This record gives sequence, structure tokens and C-alpha cells, in this order.
Amino acid sequence: MDGGSIPPISTIGHRRALWMSGVLRCTGQTVLVTDISPDIAWGDSGLALTFRAPADGPVVLGSLVPGALTERLQPLVELMVLGEGRALSNIRMSHSGVGRRLRFVEHEVALESGVSTLRITQADPLTGFRVTSVFVQRPGVAAFQSWTEVRNAGAEEQLLQSVSSFATSALLGDDESIADVELWRGRSDWCAEGRWSALPVAGPAGLASINTDFHHHDDRGTLTTVSTSTWSSGTWLPTSVLANVTSGRSVAFQLEHNGAWRWELDALRDGANALALILNGPTDLDHQWTHRLAPGDAFASIPVSIAVSDDGHQGALAALTLQRRALRRTNAADAETAIVFNDYMNTLMGDPTTEKLLPLIDAAAAVGAEYFCIDAGWYDDGGAWWGSVGEWQPSTVRFPDGGLVRVLDHIRDRGMELGLWLEPEVIGVRSPMAHTLPDAAFLQRFGRRVVEHERYFLDLRHPAAVAHLDEVVDRLVGEYGARFFKLDYNVTPGAGTDLDALSAGDGLLAHNRAHLAWIDRMVARHPEVIFENCASGAMRLDYAMMSRLDLQSTSDQQDFRLSAAISAAAPASLLPEQAANWAYPQPGMPPEELAFALINGLAGRLYLSGKLDGMSAPELSLVTEAVEAFRAIRADLAESVPFWPLGLPGWHDEVLAVGFAAPEASYLAIWNRGVATSVELPLAHLAHPAHPAGRGPMVSTVFPAELPAWPLSWTDGVLRVEAAAGYAARLFRLVPLVE
Repeated sequence: MDGGSIPPISTIGHRRALWMSGVLRCTGQTVLVTDISPDIAWGDSGLALTFRAPADGPVVLGSLVPGALTERLQPLVELMVLGEGRALSNIRMSHSGVGRRLRFVEHEVALESGVSTLRITQADPLTGFRVTSVFVQRPGVAAFQSWTEVRNAGAEEQLLQSVSSFATSALLGDDESIADVELWRGRSDWCAEGRWSALPVAGPAGLASINTDFHHHDDRGTLTTVSTSTWSSGTWLPTSVLANVTSGRSVAFQLEHNGAWRWELDALRDGANALALILNGPTDLDHQWTHRLAPGDAFASIPVSIAVSDDGHQGALAALTLQRRALRRTNAADAETAIVFNDYMNTLMGDPTTEKLLPLIDAAAAVGAEYFCIDAGWYDDGGAWWGSVGEWQPSTVRFPDGGLVRVLDHIRDRGMELGLWLEPEVIGVRSPMAHTLPDAAFLQRFGRRVVEHERYFLDLRHPAAVAHLDEVVDRLVGEYGARFFKLDYNVTPGAGTDLDALSAGDGLLAHNRAHLAWIDRMVARHPEVIFENCASGAMRLDYAMMSRLDLQSTSDQQDFRLSAAISAAAPASLLPEQAANWAYPQPGMPPEELAFALINGLAGRLYLSGKLDGMSAPELSLVTEAVEAFRAIRADLAESVPFWPLGLPGWHDEVLAVGFAAPEASYLAIWNRGVATSVELPLAHLAHPAHPAGRGPMVSTVFPAELPAWPLSWTDGVLRVEAAAGYAARLFRLVPLVE
């Protein structure tokens, strides 16, 4: 076999083989190759990674998809180390001195339960670092997970300042141009989550062409996106897509970390390989992160996922959806995507009492809710619940007659399971726990507790903090019968903690990982419980959290008219079955607005609220219809991938649309926020394959059946919908016609 060619991916028995020119040794489920060769190939027919491992340079990723290798410039790993720095003057994460010195040592591939893992190890002869790049692919998914493991095999202590989780310049083929590449990314402010936009990479706000040949010098330009502290999606979503608008070739990626991260696009040189993508967790430059690595010690970077498609940015997001489903923890308690009523949004707003809750519980049960969650305030006796969190004992003032137990019994008597709100990671400054727990159980800077908006932050590296939270959850599950928790997180601590850490960012990363370990133990102890992720809405929307927890509140937005854009965009960041979109219908709403608010919830996972106990019979009938509609479609949504026939939604768009393609049917939600209009939705992919002229699917209204139907017509792959004026919405079911 020619050492410069790429052999086909092959199998030996049930093992996936990883090829190099040289000796292939098989032991159990692992294939280990130690001969050095120019080429390494790994993957399957939908995703084939090819690497070059030259003797005189670091390993580089040559291609993400099946095809011929081309020259690449970006090393597979970038490693910033104090005293080593960069090999080129810039403030990027590329051109690291250690990254340029790494040389291939060996690689191996293992197959277990269909999951293939590739490990490529390199070494730096000066520092003694052994650096292993790990790639994991689940079966049937055109995506992989990646991270980097660094071990100090040298004799001297080293100080890490950043470690890339993934780096490549395999973004453009020889026949592709940077001028054709768009970057899709989403702003994510509080109550304005998921505001996606496309940025031309070579445009005015992108990377400039400086004629590097003329300067005999690599570019220093970079397009950087950074998230700080513990709100991993507090400013930018941790998901983005690079899409070639001419070829359709697209790469989507997500950073799977519940803390600080950075990614960047770098201009390397003019021509086909002008782009490099580098994904990082916390860095010294952005997050005050420096980590001490003594001889023999090891460090692992944050995991990231990368998905590829030839069908543009929406195809890449569809592939990433399948990756998320493969990563997600399976929870039998939430197998049917339970319908939760929460008493907070536009309803009790943190002021629950027996008097207010009992009629609301009756109304929620009557419309078909399966869980009832008592939100913030149930523990507060002083009427100021914000600063009193932390002890999590039921209020006696709010529940004077029979206590909270009377309310909980009423929930169960009405056929629903009990849910409670917790903000476990913080302790209010007025909580007794603020003085009961030791100072070392809290995040600190310079010997003082970090405080934000009347809250201290528990340090989950400390056993007293962990023991306190374990006692709270176990007590509420065992003593009170809680079967649902809304886990909130409304404040963020800044750079982190320098207690028992080299740097504030280093302490924060260790706390982040201790937090995930606590979640892992908690969900393992309580498989009967459903857990919601919430952080002031969706300020910590990442797949470190969402691979472990069951649903994600997508916003704190209280205006149902604005919530539509959030609901329509949420499936780009979340699995549809995890995207808990608030639907908060209110008494007195006109029927069309009531339906609009309910479709906000139906376009994903229905998360119900609203003053149902004050509604008229016709209003309750419409809410009940929405709940029944969700029951009918939730199994399909849990197998679907999203699509946007009008493009990813804009915050001010008058017409919004999101679809969900499931194996047996597709669903399409359309909102109108303006005058009556004729909406044309390109849906050629749903046309009958035997009729290229475009014989369309059978379209029916899922919700609301009680209100006037919107006229529909189909021509040449386009569905035309006559949308009513004002705030009006419909949810349709589309079933492909068969002969």
C-alpha cells in the first residue's frame, strides 16, 4: 500500500480498524499502531477524519469528510505554556511554541458497544509533555466528540495557560474560497436568547486579507468568541456553524462546558487553507486560568463536539442534533417528555401560598398537567425570598394551615407529581446556612467570600458544601416526595476562586467539574426524579449540563410576543424534547393570542404556566386542547431534527417558522406578528420523491382546531399559508404522500 494514499476504512471482525502504512496489531477491542506514516484515517462513510503525522512536524487534521487529503497548516493541538509562549507574535491561541514542537508517538482505536474512540499521542522533546488527542464517534452520527489530555512526563513543573480541545484548518477544500464562508453564531442575552445571525468571514466584521505573501509573514487576524464565568451562554451560545454558501459544506460545533470558554477563527495565509478553527475552555488571556502541572500530573481539556454536513448550516445543525441525542443521559422517569406546570412565569412570581396554590393546582390538573412545580419562595418566611435561599426548609408563614404538606398532598390527590424549585449552588446572605457552613465551603477571592446580588457561592470542591446539597435533595425526595426539581442559577461569580488554586480561573474550572460530578451522583441516586436546568432562563445552556439533565428552560422572557422568536430558535441549541418553552396563557387574552402563547410551548417541549384558575371555560378549553396536542406529538418530537424553512429566526421578524422532521411525520409551527400575509415556505424535501414536480405532503392543523383554519396550498415544493393578522400562530402536521 502506498504510504501517501488514504486506504479505505475497513473492519476486522467487529472491530473498526484504523489504518497506517505499517504494522496493525489487534488486542481485544483496541487497535494500536506505532509505525509513523504520513496518513491516519478514522471514521465511517459519513464522517471520515484523515490526519497527517509527518516526522518533521506536528500531527494535523487533513480532512473531516471522505476525500483526498490536502496540505494543512494548523497543528492538531495548541498548548500555551508559561515560558514557552507563541512561536509568532500575536494574541491568538494559534502558533503556540509547544504546539509546533509536538511530534507523533502512537495512536490507537477502540470499539465498545458501537462507540469508536481514537487516541493520537504526541510528545514535546523539550518540556516532556505527552499530549493525547481523543476523538469519540457514536454510531450513525456524522459528528464526534473531542478533547485533549496533557501529561507532564518531564522533570520540571509546568504552568499551562490554555489547552485546545480541537484545532484544525480542514475547513476549506482546494476549490473553495474564504469569501464563500459564513459564520453562524447566536447572541444570548437574558430574556433575548438565541439571536442567530450570519457573519461573512471575509466581510467587514470578519477576517481581512492582508496579502501574506507580500509580507512574508502569517496573518495575526482572529475572529474570537468568548464566554466568561459560569454563565456558559450568558453572552454567546456555545454553538456555532461555519457554512460554505456555494458548496453547502458546513461544520457545526459546540463547547460542552458549564463555565468559561473561548473559540476563534484565525487567518493563517491566503489561499485554500486560510482558516483555522481553535476551540478552548478557559484561558489565561481571557479567564485568569493558569494551571500547575507537576511532573507526573495530567490535565484534560473541556469536551467539544463537531458535526459536518454537505447541506448547509441547517444540515450541520441537524447532525449536531443527533449528536446531542447520542450524548444525552437516558432517564426512564422522563421517557414520555412529561408535561410540567410551573407556578412562576406571569403567575405567582415567587409568592406561593396555600390560598393561591390550591385553586391553581386544581386548574392545572384539569387541563392535563402531569407535574406541578412550586417555584421560588416556598421556603421563605420573610417575604423576600431572593436573599434567604439555602436552608430549603418549608415556610410556615406561607402555608399556615397544614403546612406545605397539605399543598403537596393536594398536588398528588389531583393526579400530578410534585416539583420544587431549588437554587442549590448559592446561599443567600440572610440564610442561616451562610453562618453554618465554613468559609472554605464558599468561592473566595483574596480571603473573602465572593458575593453577588445578596448571594454567596458554594464551592463544590468542599465536602461540607456537597454534604449540604446531598442532604437537601435526599430530604426533599424522601420526606416530601419530590419527583421534579427546577435547578436554577441566577447569579454568576466572576473570574472564580483563588482558594486552594493557582489562579481564579483554575479554581473555577475545578469547581465547574465538581459541580458536574455532584450532578452525576445525584441523578444516579434518584432515577425516579426529573431534573430541569435553569439559569435565569437559559444563561447556562450547554451540553455539559444538558447531557446530564432532562430539560432546559429556554428563557425568562415574560412577553409572549417576544418569546416566539426564542422558541423558534431554541432547537438550534437544544434537543426539541429538552427545549422547555414557556407557554403562559392568561385570562382575558383574545383566542388568537392565547393560541399564539400556547404554540410558543408546543414548538419544542410544552412548559405550562399562567393563571389558569382565573380563566373562562372557552379559555380553559383551548389550553386543554394544547396539552392534548402535545401528548399526541411528543413522541415524534423526541425523534425529530429541526429545520427552519424561512431561515433561523430574527428577533424582529414578523413571521417566524420552525419545523421538526420525524420519521413518520413533520411538524411546522408558524407565528405571525404583523398584518395578514401570505407566507411561502420552501419544503421541497417533503415532496413525494416519485413526483419531482412537487406533489406535496398531506397537511393538517394540529393546534388550534377550535379557531379558523388558515388556507393552505402547495405548488412546486412550496407550501403557501395565508396567515391571519395580529398575533396569531398555527401548528401543522405534514405527512408525506405515498403511492
